[in-house]
Amino acid sequence: MARIQVLETADRASLAPFETIIDVRSPGEFALDHVPGAINLPVLDDAERARVGAIYVQDSPFLARRIGAAHVARNIARHLETALADKPPAFSPLVYCWRGGQRSESMATILSRVGWRTTILAGGYRTYRRGVQARLYEAPCALRAVLLDGNTGCGKTEILNRLPARGLQVLDLEDLAGHRGSLFGGLAERPQPSQKMFESRLLGALDRLDPSRPVVVEAESSKIGDLMIPPSLWQAMQSAPRIELDAPRQERARYLVQAYGDIVADPEALETAFRRLPVFPTQRRLEDWRRLSREGKFETLAEALIELHYDPAYNRARRKAAHPLLATIALTTLDEPAQAGAVDLVVRAIASVTT
Repeated sequence: MARIQVLETADRASLAPFETIIDVRSPGEFALDHVPGAINLPVLDDAERARVGAIYVQDSPFLARRIGAAHVARNIARHLETALADKPPAFSPLVYCWRGGQRSESMATILSRVGWRTTILAGGYRTYRRGVQARLYEAPCALRAVLLDGNTGCGKTEILNRLPARGLQVLDLEDLAGHRGSLFGGLAERPQPSQKMFESRLLGALDRLDPSRPVVVEAESSKIGDLMIPPSLWQAMQSAPRIELDAPRQERARYLVQAYGDIVADPEALETAFRRLPVFPTQRRLEDWRRLSREGKFETLAEALIELHYDPAYNRARRKAAHPLLATIALTTLDEPAQAGAVDLVVRAIASVTT
């Protein structure tokens, strides 16, 4: 029987040699967060885990272990006949559970008896998670951030997404967070990840960047939807220089109606967004907004929200953090040629940082 190896750390370099990382926790645990690139081969599903836990507390630890062992044996057998059926003799997986206990040991024992060189992550997912917290909450972030700033509706996200084609590095926080970064930014078809999953995605994105080169980041508040930007990155963003986009309010309103078409088409979603405003509008103003919505005057509604909520909020945030200004890019429109021209000017501004 091959001896089971033990891995003590879960940083990027330690995990890199493993082509297959197996998370044996339940699907619910896996969905909340997992080691990047891991596959989920649970030895107990969510219902089995809940049942065994209840028996352990309410009845008998011995009975819980016996019933749990039966579930584990059946589930591992199924994985051997399906997901692992085509693995060659040289297969060398890393296995982990919540804290490196019985679930990962059960899987690792069977895999090693097959003859595969199997490794367990000591401390399980908690070891990985401690590493994430140390980097995002304790260590300073070495990111050379440049903020792409501008009031709501200036097309920041679209312009940001054009920059990689011009050879620039970007960090798209809204994409990682599954949110468009405003009160109306939720994506119905794409729920936000958990805070822990967001941080795992963020750390993976940071590891793919060259720390010696500037990285363009869209200016955000400290929260994107329900998710918090971790302190180390937030500090790097707070001290970063910025490039500001500026466009007329009417043009921004038109752009917002197009960008948030899913919200515009859903009165209930629009009403929910109104309720999330940090300063709730007066009843008269709210009724005016509802009337504009019913009448389909969405650009007028967007202009009102820009004037009364978004622009004041952005201006307050800028006063709190005085970022050096690299450039102001004025856009008279937000159509395709205007965005392409803005990209040219962003590239030129970034070049001034590197020379």
